[in-house]
Amino acid sequence: MTTTTAPKTAAATTTEAAKSLADRVRPTVLALFRAVVSFLFLCHGLMGFGLFGGIDNAGGAVPFGQWPGYWASLIEVVGALFVFAGLFTRVSATVLSGVMAYAYFTVHAPEGLLPLHNMGEPAALFAWIFLVIAVVGPGAASLDQLRRR
Repeated sequence: MTTTTAPKTAAATTTEAAKSLADRVRPTVLALFRAVVSFLFLCHGLMGFGLFGGIDNAGGAVPFGQWPGYWASLIEVVGALFVFAGLFTRVSATVLSGVMAYAYFTVHAPEGLLPLHNMGEPAALFAWIFLVIAVVGPGAASLDQLRRR
């Protein structure tokens, strides 16, 4: 008994080619996503130290050692550098996700129910974005890849 396979249609061939392309570029896109997000988050963390307008848009910094602002800024800067480099990416991204969730619920949520009302959109977005990075990993061009070799 012989079995025959149906000839591939043009649509099936196109879908397979597109999927193959998506699979090939996924690590690079993840790496670019990781780099852009961590750079933006680094800038956010540096504001706590008076850079990029500071916390008051006049160059003001969080006082040294003040809880939680100073320590949050320090964790944000160090974590962003780790995520940018792709070093301990999943752990760092998990910590940063938690920092932003904490910021949302302690700073923004008491001001109103929705992020649009309490100015918490960046905190909510960063919390979820870093959670995604923690789950999917660093992508290509990460120091984590070099450590595994």
